[in-house]
Amino acid sequence: MKALVYPGPAVNPSERSTPKLLSATDAIVKVTRTTICGTDLHILKGDVPTCEPGRILGHEGVGVIEEVGAAVSTFKPGDHVFISCITSCGKCDYCRRGMYSHCTTGGWILGNRIDGTQAKYVRIPHAETSLYRIPTGADEEALVMLSDILPTGFGCGVLNGKVQPGSTVAIVGSGPIGLAALLTAQFYARAQIIMIDRDANRLEVARTFGATACVNNASGDPVAEIMKLTGGVGVDCVIEAVGVSASFELCESIIVPGGTIANVGVHGVKVDLHMGMPVGPQHFDHHAAGG
Repeated sequence: MKALVYPGPAVNPSERSTPKLLSATDAIVKVTRTTICGTDLHILKGDVPTCEPGRILGHEGVGVIEEVGAAVSTFKPGDHVFISCITSCGKCDYCRRGMYSHCTTGGWILGNRIDGTQAKYVRIPHAETSLYRIPTGADEEALVMLSDILPTGFGCGVLNGKVQPGSTVAIVGSGPIGLAALLTAQFYARAQIIMIDRDANRLEVARTFGATACVNNASGDPVAEIMKLTGGVGVDCVIEAVGVSASFELCESIIVPGGTIANVGVHGVKVDLHMGMPVGPQHFDHHAAGG
């Protein structure tokens, strides 16, 4: 089968063997829709040492079950499913606490520690708790967003960022994750949502999706612009959705005292915490919420 393998250019698929069941709890899924993640780009840059050369990339997808292991009773061949980016056993201590990304035999393993979804077929461990049945007639292209992009923007960004009614929110990065955070932050009757990006086209999309203000940090001083928008105070919550040092440092520069930085981006290099950096007329004390 054709598969996108690390390392190597993503435009040049490699030939790989079709995966086989390795456990009674596995399923083999024929992938019909998949997409890329910023994390895949970090892998290609060598920022994720757990992903070894030869790995098939990808952790998002929609497909049809081809085969199930003997212990899988809730799915059968022919079922239409979407694939969670997080594999979970549902039984370990972390899963019982709802911390599925820390599952002792799962977590983010697809396209990282085991072969992923950017191929014709993929093996899904813990199939009963890592796959979700798709209703008949559902839009596959929309549902593939539920594999990772939308829940990551919402969970790691909006929920970890403690967005509340009346909050002023800034989102650094107007890519798919940032836009997902923008859409879901609107659940909470926020006061402002300020989108920050270097791409004017992305900012225009963000404006149509409900951003109250857009700041292009390719020109001018984004910190000064955000202080102007917030009366010199800064924002209650800032969501980092890029994964580079400069964007995280920008988050530190605009957060209010007692505010929350929700870090969603994957960072390939060390990021410094500037605990004593002044914000407007005051100093700040923030809580970092990781994704």
